[in-house]
Amino acid sequence: MRLTSFGDVLLDVIVRLERPLVAGDDTRAETRTGPGGQAANVAAWAASLGAQARFVGKRGADAAGELLARELAARGVELAGPVFGRTGVVVSLTTAGDRTMASDRGSAPGLLARELDDAWFDCDVLHVSGYALAQEPIASAAARAVDAARTRGATVSLDVSAWSLVDDAFRERATTTAPDVVFATEQEREALGPLAARWVVKHGAGGMTVDGRDWPARSAEVVDTTGAGDALAAGFLVGGPELALEAAARCCAQLGAMP
Repeated sequence: MRLTSFGDVLLDVIVRLERPLVAGDDTRAETRTGPGGQAANVAAWAASLGAQARFVGKRGADAAGELLARELAARGVELAGPVFGRTGVVVSLTTAGDRTMASDRGSAPGLLARELDDAWFDCDVLHVSGYALAQEPIASAAARAVDAARTRGATVSLDVSAWSLVDDAFRERATTTAPDVVFATEQEREALGPLAARWVVKHGAGGMTVDGRDWPARSAEVVDTTGAGDALAAGFLVGGPELALEAAARCCAQLGAMP
């Protein structure tokens, strides 16, 4: 199975707090720095689950970008896309399994449609991150990616990513994308509205709902939920609901978003 993910690869700075931050004071924490970004996470999990995985996006021409490229390659992910500008950074603060993020997407949203090679989308599944539909010029690049993938017979999936991204422009782009599969939380689904697709509704610790059937989450000692939704998406696309839940549980039991 060949999966291509489209979106961004970012530097994740994960901060696991022993207790909530106190303004103006020092709080002990465990930290991890490594590769992240929704589309890159999906590609890495897909590769770990046996798929041939490719990531397409613009990554920074800096030391962080070089680090991310090495890390993805080590996980068996083929990288495609221009190298320019600076790498984005996401700081994720986690406390007792909950997380709050501060995101700087760097040069990733600046990906242009003309910078794509249609051959990158010769795949069985194209997975599009919702962040790629949130602004231009990457949204136009996403549209070209979808056209190129569909020309080659690929299924297209979309992760809404965040309910706060959804505005009229996002809804229009999602409708034009016409994904076969949509991954969303209940809040994201409500924000996006009707869309003719197969919905995979994520409920966090409550599992997920697919085709009207509720699937309970696998038991796991939750260390960090960063990337769990991406692991679930990869597992579902590679092997269906059971593999999706297994991958999500594995992700939650570790610190960091990639396998």
